Amino acid sequence: MVTKKRQAPSGILGFPVAPMNEQGKLDLNGLEANIDFLLKEGLSSIFVACGAGEFHALSNEEYRLIVEVAVERVKGSVPLYTGVGGNITSALEQTKISEELGVDGYLIMPPYLINPSQDGLYNYLSEIIGNTDLNAIVYNRDNCILNADTLRRLCEFPQLIGFKDGVGNMEQIAEFTHLFGDRLAWINGMPLAEVTMEAYINLGFRSYSSAISNYIPHISAMYYEALLSGDKEMAHNLYEEIILPIHRIRSQKKGYAVSLIKAGMKAIGLPVSLHVRAPVAKVEDQHYEQLKEIINKASQKYPAKAATTLK
Repeated sequence: MVTKKRQAPSGILGFPVAPMNEQGKLDLNGLEANIDFLLKEGLSSIFVACGAGEFHALSNEEYRLIVEVAVERVKGSVPLYTGVGGNITSALEQTKISEELGVDGYLIMPPYLINPSQDGLYNYLSEIIGNTDLNAIVYNRDNCILNADTLRRLCEFPQLIGFKDGVGNMEQIAEFTHLFGDRLAWINGMPLAEVTMEAYINLGFRSYSSAISNYIPHISAMYYEALLSGDKEMAHNLYEEIILPIHRIRSQKKGYAVSLIKAGMKAIGLPVSLHVRAPVAKVEDQHYEQLKEIINKASQKYPAKAATTLK
């Protein structure tokens, strides 16, 4: 077994969607276009079949197809990660598919249905992490919220390289970054992560998953650059004029974490339809038009050529 490079992706992380046609079937050509767009725009890594990629609604046959497409499009140019998780049997099958197809690692999604104890979470996560030599990132959210002792035990696995937070408990995150320091890469995985990234940067986070990078990646890059460089005026303007208005639309309906991304991609002309799989609902027409208006404003006032994507 070849030992993997134990270094987590940094900067702005790209999370493609799972494009669907009118019959609800995977549109692999749309997926290729999505991945190619993210690579062209300089995203630091690609994470397929995760939350934005409707992980919850994929069969393992579809999962394999998505990973195959991603491997072929990325061609090792940036780190490639998959999502694994749900019930333990499927999670272990997904890690083996990921290993077989040669990705760099995976993000572990929360377990299915059960709200486990900390020892139960440890058993779940450690079984997945230990199943391959691939790099692993744990996702702190929903029914997979870790305490310090559990995370400390998981850090005994060299495969564990990162911690993605989707909860926003600043007291807990401050404790974790203090206790574990640079043992782990710290990734902001909050909904529309740009909304909270300023706070996370102050706690040592330098990476985040960006939903809006699927359609306005230059805005995410400009905002991140402004935060890192201390350009408070630029950060404030981008937040007030673009990021917060999109967040307000996103907050209108559960499931928009997925469907609003597809709406933004359609609005800029990428070959991705608005179709999603149940229980996620399509974006409503009024919200689609509101999003288009924000995207147009962003393109006019902050043209893409002015951005510098950071890794």
